[in-house]
Amino acid sequence: MFHVKDHKTDYLFEPFGYMGSKRLKRIKESWAGFFQEEILRELPVEELMRHYDPAQGRPSKEMYAVLGAVLLQQMMDLTDEETIDNFAFNLQWHYALNVTDESDKGSYLSPKTLWTMRTMMMQDGLAPVIFDRVAEKLKKIFAVDTKQQRLDSMHIFSNMRHLGRVGLIAQTLRKFLVNLKRHNREQYEALDEEVRERYMSKRGESVFSLVKPSEAEMTLRTLGQDLFELIERFRKHEKICEMNSYGLLVRVFGEQFQVKTSEGESRILINKKVPSDSLQNPSDPDATYDGHKGKGYQVQVLESYSERKEGDEEAPPLNLITYVEAQPAHEHDSHTVKKALKKTRQENRAPSRILADSLYGGDDNHVDCQDQGVELIAPVKTNKPCPNVGLANFSYGAQNWITECPMGHAPISNYHRKDRHSAWFDSDLCLNCPLREKCPVKRGGKGHFIRYSNKELRLELRKAYEQTPEFREHYRYRAGCEATMSELDRKTGIKNLRVRGMEAVSLCVFLKATGINIFRAARVRNRKPQPLGWAARPLPALCRVLNSGQKAFRLAFAALRIQIAEIRADFDATYPFQENLAA
Repeated sequence: MFHVKDHKTDYLFEPFGYMGSKRLKRIKESWAGFFQEEILRELPVEELMRHYDPAQGRPSKEMYAVLGAVLLQQMMDLTDEETIDNFAFNLQWHYALNVTDESDKGSYLSPKTLWTMRTMMMQDGLAPVIFDRVAEKLKKIFAVDTKQQRLDSMHIFSNMRHLGRVGLIAQTLRKFLVNLKRHNREQYEALDEEVRERYMSKRGESVFSLVKPSEAEMTLRTLGQDLFELIERFRKHEKICEMNSYGLLVRVFGEQFQVKTSEGESRILINKKVPSDSLQNPSDPDATYDGHKGKGYQVQVLESYSERKEGDEEAPPLNLITYVEAQPAHEHDSHTVKKALKKTRQENRAPSRILADSLYGGDDNHVDCQDQGVELIAPVKTNKPCPNVGLANFSYGAQNWITECPMGHAPISNYHRKDRHSAWFDSDLCLNCPLREKCPVKRGGKGHFIRYSNKELRLELRKAYEQTPEFREHYRYRAGCEATMSELDRKTGIKNLRVRGMEAVSLCVFLKATGINIFRAARVRNRKPQPLGWAARPLPALCRVLNSGQKAFRLAFAALRIQIAEIRADFDATYPFQENLAA
């Protein structure tokens, strides 16, 4: 049976009143108090009702508490055993999950219940639902402005061993033979004893782990031959072909080897160019390879930010993670911009400005963002420096036609075809021009000319914009995304997960990002406002004068005069002496 508590109705008596006023105040001001007040009721427990019979069976654990425990496990980066202990004994967890029953029925969570809940969450795709609901709730509570956002990625590792090429193929063969022995003993016994001894014995496993570099090529050929023979032997066996381990055999052979047939003989050749989306470990088929960061997965994070100036008295607003996604490591970052804009637009969290690094700053992304009314600020990915005189120094009219050169001379003629253009200038003017050595205009039969495309023009204009103080002022806030990645790693352990497979990795990524949003929201809620009024501000200003010069003293004195004038105006409004005297 499906069992939930009513968390919307307040208690007549405080169930945690036994803690005392001081401890109760402290726990209410912590993340646990914020979780119970704002987050617990947002958990999508209604999505789990289909897994339970409405009338028959033993009542389930309180579903809000169990679903919240899975979320807290990822927030705190805990093992299953640590999660069970915290659910049973941690007073903060009891308060956050509103667990008031101290018996085993209410305060104990078995490992099987925890595993089952995670499985159901992955099957129903509840992790993205939790992330979206919590993000929307926090956006409303703190009035988060999502117009300005920044985007970055981080490489993460699943719980798999990093194997070399020989170890990968040997482990894949071993996994297939283990499954074959378990499900089809007769076919396993029919294999050559030499093959079984080579991969199933401990001696064979140690041999493949200690291959010398000089023997690697010969070992790879042996492995490739064994792979090919096993694939061909069971190709027509339907039950064996349906095994996942057999599919991994076929995948590894196609990625690591090539078959060359000549004169009726098949030769196994080692593939020198292995694709980046190749299998990295048979225990985690979804993990791929990135040329710079290695094996595993990557996480895309989009968060809001605000451009606060030095000296602002207002407390900094909540920086909310608005979009997160787990991807294979080989996927390029540039593909994320379109998906992030589409998702945030659906959830009413779309930005009007995005800060990103050069990997996201491709011309296609800039054009797409411009069409959607979004300003993408990212450096141009090129090794060429911005020229002193280039396309950006010319003047342009409609359809990107040149109207004037850097010296103010109009072209003789303009031609265009699709997105390519050319402009011709008078050779007499160009030969006598002081910018002749730096100008990109070239000499031709009809005069001097310059050819360019719309894409080349856009890139030149972006390069020129990168040299301006305006670009540096906006782009300096992108560095704040590195702090978010560090916080995700330090608090939630996102870089080294305890799971394998894309489904489990995505579950962890969404819940850990949700946890960071909750931690940040709790800090912002408990941040004490800066004191207002004349008595609070002049003292720090005058203290700073002790370590500053005459200019700072004048500024502090001017601020003090303004405060005195405000106080006098308030005093005159409250006690109108002039009116009393006139009466």
